[in-house]
Amino acid sequence: MDALQIGLSSPDITKAEIDAVVEVLKGRHLSLGPKGPEFESAFRRYLGVDHAIAVSSGTAGLHCCLMGLNIGPGDEVITTPFSFIASSNAILMVGAKPVFVDIESTALNLDAEKVEKAITSKTKAILGVEAFGNPCGMTELAKVAQRHELPLIEDSCEGLGSSYKKRKVGTFGRCGVFGFYPNKQITTGEGGMIVTNDERLANLCRSYRNQGRDPGSGGGWLAHQRLGYNYRMSDINAAIGIVQMQRLDEIVEKRQRVAHDYITHLLDNTHIILPTIDADTVMSWFVFVVRLSDAFTGEDRDFLLNYLKRNGIGCSNYFPPIHLQPFYAEQFGYKRGDFPVTEYVSDRTVALPFHNNLTALEIETVIHHLNHGIELTLHRKDA
Repeated sequence: MDALQIGLSSPDITKAEIDAVVEVLKGRHLSLGPKGPEFESAFRRYLGVDHAIAVSSGTAGLHCCLMGLNIGPGDEVITTPFSFIASSNAILMVGAKPVFVDIESTALNLDAEKVEKAITSKTKAILGVEAFGNPCGMTELAKVAQRHELPLIEDSCEGLGSSYKKRKVGTFGRCGVFGFYPNKQITTGEGGMIVTNDERLANLCRSYRNQGRDPGSGGGWLAHQRLGYNYRMSDINAAIGIVQMQRLDEIVEKRQRVAHDYITHLLDNTHIILPTIDADTVMSWFVFVVRLSDAFTGEDRDFLLNYLKRNGIGCSNYFPPIHLQPFYAEQFGYKRGDFPVTEYVSDRTVALPFHNNLTALEIETVIHHLNHGIELTLHRKDA
């Protein structure tokens, strides 16, 4: 295949989404029209929650939740170093300090026992992330939060459609946040959604996303009760989201099929550690990330990634540890060895091409190059 023909991700947009956008463009409301509330209603019904608040991104949603929970300078929020950087950046955005706790090595989520030991008088919340959409361990994290009377903020940006013991991702904490970037299960182009059963928090988030205006206050468009932001979602984005939500079951099934095909091809590969999925988990796959075995180093993994890219296979190292990102290392003095499980896992991760419509031939091509790349990596080590 030609170079980079098999991309790492690709959105699944049909004529229905295109028609929905055109309908908005032909109407009177590009923003603050009927599509935002309609999208929120669809989300609320799907999750069975009281409130859903559409925002411009998952990052914006996390920021609003932290502000709504009155978290600020001098406070600490426990979170994971194995995530996309936005989950900890949002904590810095309110002036609080992210306190990293290491992950467990199966689901790759926060280790609840280590979280409990890290709680201090400065801890004001726990921000948990479902890594790659896997909710395993979120129940234990919620119990720790409840025991210590701390709010659990659930970063579910990678997990829409997943559930654990029939409990849907986004409903384990005081609030949950979803993201709709084009590589997610559903997309709105850019966008996010806050969900909660806490009415006070919901109303604060609605205000923060809309320049500090209070919903229903009667103050009018130029009345601002608090510092707020332009975190609104346009009707154009919401229109895409409405159709994507209607297709969610189909989308999840497609992604499960692709993941199943990968697992079938790789099950007997002793050089690969496949994702660990608990029997009580229904998995809505965000990405498909495998790990190289203990025989490989981070340098070996990087050699393999470069080989795959040279041969037209989109791939990445999901996720580099947040605490070793230059800003965090310089700002907080983190160093290699601080969170050994995160670092050990991160050194060996390989994200393979993954999207709804990946074909059997494309998967076979990826597997061929992956196996050959591993052979070359082993030969390089022996040389």
